[in-house]
Parts: sequence; C-alpha cells; structure tokens
Amino acid sequence: MEKKVTIQDIADELGLSRNTVSKAINNSEGLAENTKKRILDKAVEMGYKQFSYVMAMSEVNKNKKEAESRQKKKEIAVFKTFYYNPGTHFSTLLMDKFQQEISQLGFSLVTYVIQKEEIENQILPPTFKSTETSAIVCIEIFDKAYADFVCSVGLPTLFLDGPSIGIRRSVNSDMLLMENCKEISQFIHDKVSAGMKRFGFIGDPNHCQSFCERYIAFRMSLTLEEIELHPEFLILTKDQDVHAMKEALMNLEEYPEVFICANDFIAITAMMMLREKDKRLLKQIRFLGFDDSHESRIFTPALSSVHIHTQAMAFDAVNLLMNRMKYPDMEYKTVYVATDLILRDSTEF
Repeated sequence: MEKKVTIQDIADELGLSRNTVSKAINNSEGLAENTKKRILDKAVEMGYKQFSYVMAMSEVNKNKKEAESRQKKKEIAVFKTFYYNPGTHFSTLLMDKFQQEISQLGFSLVTYVIQKEEIENQILPPTFKSTETSAIVCIEIFDKAYADFVCSVGLPTLFLDGPSIGIRRSVNSDMLLMENCKEISQFIHDKVSAGMKRFGFIGDPNHCQSFCERYIAFRMSLTLEEIELHPEFLILTKDQDVHAMKEALMNLEEYPEVFICANDFIAITAMMMLREKDKRLLKQIRFLGFDDSHESRIFTPALSSVHIHTQAMAFDAVNLLMNRMKYPDMEYKTVYVATDLILRDSTEF
C-alpha cells in the first residue's frame, strides 16, 4: 500500500519546520514568496493529496481579488487634443452624452489634455495611472506614433477619429467615425446634374482619417461623374496653415463653381478670406462644409454642411467600449454613424 505523504514528510525533505510547510500549503500570510513556491513545488512533486484542493482554493481567492480590483477600476481616461475651439467642436456634444451614459454604468471620466511634448516624447500624462483606469478614449489623437503608443498601454482603447493613413487600418484599436463619404458624393452628383463641372477641395487629407476620407470621396465622386479634376483648385495646405490657405486662395486666377471643405471651420475661414478680396465671390462660389457646427448656421451666407449625429455616436461609443472591456481579445471594429446633408444659402443660388 502506497504511503500517504504528510506535511511532515515535505518539511523533512526541505529541512523546514512543519509549521512553515503548513502555512504555505494553506496559503497563509507571513512567508516569502520564494519559500512558498519551493514548498508548493515539492508538494506537487511528492504527490501530496490535499494539494490540488488547496491550489484550487488559492485560485478562487486569486480570482476574487482580481474581481475586487476590477470593481475598483471605475475610471475611464479621455485623452484629447483640440485644434479648434473645443466649445463648438462636435466631439464636445458627443462626450457630454457619452459621460451621461457611462456614469449610469458606474464609471467616471477623467480628462487629460495631451501636450505637444508628451506626443513628441511618447509619454503618458504625469497624473495618469493605468492601475486605476478601466479604458481610454482618444479624441483627436492624430499623431500616428503617439496613437500606436497609447494602444501599447494594454488597456481597452477607443479612438474617435484617428491618424490619417489612407484606406489602411489607422490604429490597432476600435475606432468610431462619422460617415464621411456618402453625403459628399450625393452633393457632387446633384451639382453635376445641375450642370456644374468645376470643383475644388480645401483641407489637409493628412490631418486625420476623417479629412482623408472626405478628400477620397471628393476625388472618387469626380471620377465616377466623369468630371475633370482641376489640380489648381486643390488647396491641401499642411497642418491647416491658415496663412498658406489664404495665399493659395488669393493667388487663384479663376475659381471653381464649388468648394468642398474638410470641415465648417475651414469653409467659413475661406469664405471670410474671399469676402475680403471681393465680396461678389460668395455669390459665385458655392461652399460645402462638414460638422454642421453652430457657426455654420449663423454665418452669412449660412453654410451648407454635413450633420453629425453626436447622440448616436455617443451610444455607439459606449457599446464599443463596454464590449471591448468585456471581450478584450475580439477583433477590432471600425464603426461608422450615418450623416445628413444640410443645404443652406452657401450652395443654393
């Protein structure tokens, strides 16, 4: 009959006291981790019969502690940068609704404005603590290297828009975008049907993924409509350089019938510049913006734009983030929320 292995047997093998071995077997506190490991390894080797039960209980306690730790991590970090007035930016309305929804699930938002130096040196904000954070939401994090750095932190991450790299995957993360193509394509189709043939675009396609997609929609639509592309009407000034945009606009010898602009801010700025040159130009050139900002409605002439459904985007943001937290290993998703074309005075004459 096989001899039953006892705690004393394990102690004798290791030259330790019975009490020390008992503490390790029962997962009691007060032992160095390396001593505990030696004892547990020896118990497995010698076939100590209670060991499997003890280890199972140890795993239960470990899982319990991890669950308690997750319960404590109720903060969602928001990393953001703003190139325009944040008070009128579409993401402000989106995040207001997102915060309302997320708070009902027991989470709080902690916002970090990412500084230029942090982006250049790929460092996290000094007050950010990953151990207290459940997930990260990135707004206007358009630097590709920094976006990849944030993804490497190892937390569930959601990008609202992202770096511009054409039609390739922008980031190794979930991404939420507005539909950038369909309304621009519809608008160009309608204007071509009305007899217009000269179209221009203002905005930097390399600024962000949304700008890139809007520019792609512009180019593709002209191709599909069999309309000639006029390179002189492409004002693709880098980094939204207002002075370079003004110089390009002022130096044009002739103008298109329609300017498609990457967003409302760019459209209104261009319209103000051309008004300064010759106010009659705003009666000759049609302008379409994007975002349907407050300014688009109060500017004269009122700016045609593409409306973003911020509430729908907020709901999708919550769902994407909660699913990523629940299923961290599922494949990344890119979700688009439908937009609407809003026609106003700037194109209706």
